[in-house]
Amino acid sequence: MANVVNTTLSSGTGNDLSPAMQTYYDRKMITDMKPKLVHYQYGQKRPLPKQNGKQVQFRKWTPFAAATTALTEGVVPDGQALSMTAVNATVKQYGGYVTVTDMLDMTALDPVVNDSVELMADQGALSIDTLTRDVIVAGTNVIYGSKPDGSVAVSRSAVTSDHKLSSLELRKAVRLLKKNKAPRFMRGGKGYFVAIVSPDVVFDLQNDQTWLDVSKYQESEAIFSGEIGRLFGVIVVESPEAKIFKNMGAGGTTDVAATLVMGKDAYGVIDLEGENVRAIVKNRGSAGTADPLEQISTVGWKALGYAAAILQNGWMVRIETGL
Repeated sequence: MANVVNTTLSSGTGNDLSPAMQTYYDRKMITDMKPKLVHYQYGQKRPLPKQNGKQVQFRKWTPFAAATTALTEGVVPDGQALSMTAVNATVKQYGGYVTVTDMLDMTALDPVVNDSVELMADQGALSIDTLTRDVIVAGTNVIYGSKPDGSVAVSRSAVTSDHKLSSLELRKAVRLLKKNKAPRFMRGGKGYFVAIVSPDVVFDLQNDQTWLDVSKYQESEAIFSGEIGRLFGVIVVESPEAKIFKNMGAGGTTDVAATLVMGKDAYGVIDLEGENVRAIVKNRGSAGTADPLEQISTVGWKALGYAAAILQNGWMVRIETGL
């Protein structure tokens, strides 16, 4: 995902950043954001609607059934109509900034401003990814973890620390997605589902004898951000921001981890390309009488509009296990 962020500078008193500094801060923000957009990266991208209010419309197409009636020679068959369901989401703005006092130097890279750009990029990426995660984790398909003796939890409140993620749960998730005809992400001519897991769950999964580490791949492939391996046609991606339901397991004291397994186009997100997300640097003196001694600069980020929505519940499944 290239060109996620465009840098916008205030005109202020004319002491704008030099082109070299602008390019530096812009590239730094983009580089820092990309690895943290784990949940965002698998969504169907839709552009931010222009002059269309606060609503964005995602399109969910209905797949066609099998055509089992033979054609009659010389007779033009009836056509088929596309069936589309609209999924609406409300676009909202998000952002943040930090104040930097007496530190912005127009001729050299200032370490405080440099660090501030990095922190703002971190917050921007984390915010967008968390917003996306909290929408898609509410899907309706759930599989619960099993204990070593094979017993399976029947609800989130019944999940104990002994209910772990293993290859068995991934196989169940793959079976469900296949039955629901979920499309796969294509890579190197092959199709895969994607699972987003927390570091604690990865630790459990790597105890499974069938685990295939990314270092053991037989062919050279591009690797998703956070990817650590694959199993049964599922690419496993690790994220420290994977959803954890705090104290919602057995006894009201067990944390429950949510592993999301999904196919392509299961959910939609507002595209961050173009000018939707911006880095904003305000120079000393640009605030007028609000900064009478020209002491204050600010560095911030802003999403002009963002939303996420589940499009196909059948194309994603949540595996809940104990920590």
